[in-house]
Amino acid sequence: MITARIAADFVAEYATLLELSGASPFRVRAYANAVRALETLTSSLDELLAAGTLTEVKGIGDSVAELVAELADTGTAQAYEKLRAATPDGLLDMLRVPGLGPRKIVAIRKALGIETLDALEQACRTGQLAALKGFGSKTQATILKGVEFIRAHEGHCRVDSAHQSAQSLLTTLCSHAQHFAIAGDLRRARETVHQLDFVISSTDAEAATAAFVTHPDIAEVLAPGTGRLSNGLQANLHMVSDDAFPAALHYYTGSEEHRAALCAKATERGLVLDERGLWRGDERIECADEAALFAALGLAYIPPELRENQGEVEAAAADALPELVTTADIRGMLHVHSTYSDGADSLEAMARAVQERGFEYIGIADHSQAAAYAGGLRVEDVQRQWEEIDRLNEELAPFRIFKGIESDILSDGSLDYDDNLLAQFDFVVASVHSQFNLSRDAMTARIVRAIEHPAATIVGHPTGRLLLDREGYAVDIDSIIEAAARCGVALEINAHPSRLDLDWRHVKKARDHGVQIAVNTDAHSVGGLDHLDYGIGIARKGWLCAADIPNALSREAIAAWFQS
Repeated sequence: MITARIAADFVAEYATLLELSGASPFRVRAYANAVRALETLTSSLDELLAAGTLTEVKGIGDSVAELVAELADTGTAQAYEKLRAATPDGLLDMLRVPGLGPRKIVAIRKALGIETLDALEQACRTGQLAALKGFGSKTQATILKGVEFIRAHEGHCRVDSAHQSAQSLLTTLCSHAQHFAIAGDLRRARETVHQLDFVISSTDAEAATAAFVTHPDIAEVLAPGTGRLSNGLQANLHMVSDDAFPAALHYYTGSEEHRAALCAKATERGLVLDERGLWRGDERIECADEAALFAALGLAYIPPELRENQGEVEAAAADALPELVTTADIRGMLHVHSTYSDGADSLEAMARAVQERGFEYIGIADHSQAAAYAGGLRVEDVQRQWEEIDRLNEELAPFRIFKGIESDILSDGSLDYDDNLLAQFDFVVASVHSQFNLSRDAMTARIVRAIEHPAATIVGHPTGRLLLDREGYAVDIDSIIEAAARCGVALEINAHPSRLDLDWRHVKKARDHGVQIAVNTDAHSVGGLDHLDYGIGIARKGWLCAADIPNALSREAIAAWFQS
């Protein structure tokens, strides 16, 4: 089985490789058109392939149909593999630079022979790039900034990729351990991960270490108990005695600043805290777990996500830590896409998948008409979708589908669609999807105006960042928070692992201003619904309770909240 989304992504990547190879623009355009055809496919791709009728879809020719059929049969295609092998890795690295697409990369390569990020950076610093026709000093500065952004995040990994690697390693390690846990960035729910840390107590340390360094995911052994994964992450195995496990887990979980703050608390009590335990002189104070360790220091248990030295130690000393939200607190999914716009699964499939996961409601929020590139809904599409929602609500009751839209915030801050139509939606997610290069003041004014619109319910992915790929646009987040508080509009934690936006550092500030924070998956497929846990990690890191999150409300309460 293959979905149209998987096929579209594969053909899109093939088209990119074609363009990087210098193929004719007409040939590249044919594949790009096929991508759009696959993205908007209304029939089952599997059925079309089985019947041999994929070429009857407008925009899909014989070569694309053959590519997709081979992908469905084998998981790849020979033509793709051949083209990929012929493409220098450095050109693909250059694609990560914001604003640098295949066409510009081909031009740079042809004029300057550049095939790596290093050479591109050098050309920017020496002014060679600015001298090329069609570039100039402004473009050169933008490209250099993009290269520097990539350099600053080298060795980091998205949380979903890190989580997958960690679980694979843990599965192997658990059979050799008395106690074991993931620590470090991943346990603290950081937005990106720069290394994986495992803490293990074992009666056979040698066997555990051998299982670790010989694991298939370890591409390179750097030292005993330390390896580099195929995705570039460094993985560290911390072998400790069973008695030392609680202190070691704390030590390798908290940030350096948090550890220092806790060590200071220990010193106040005449104790010493290190990775081996909590000590009074040469005597280790027995602590059965982390909670006992914190209690021995006169502190309430501090959840791992908070261990950043952002006031959590003081709050624990005063027994004033919040009861953090959990995934179990979430009652419904908001900001979900379907095949009405650029989703991979139908509205009914998304609704049933949310219902099967035990939630009470779903808020469909497909793209608005301005997002034509994403199949944004025309007015007649909205009416058609509402009719389907009405039918499904009767069929699926008491489960409920709310009628939402992800309305583009236009360049002047107005919302896509006229006010009359916007007022008829149950909720409106207002999002920026274009013109990211406005000045800080202009972008701030744009978003504030959108927040002030009576129909606005939630601001989607408020800073527009794409982790490890693109910085957020320049915006005064304090002004956004103040406007949201004033207007009663929620901000979003977009749970997609490429976004995790709003950043946790701003989440707490928004909460302190009384702003509600919706934790939304922005799912474009059934599988995307499972990103919720990543958003909950950011919510917990931002000190949120269930009461701070609108989609922790019941079906009836969220309906009333939409109206308020």
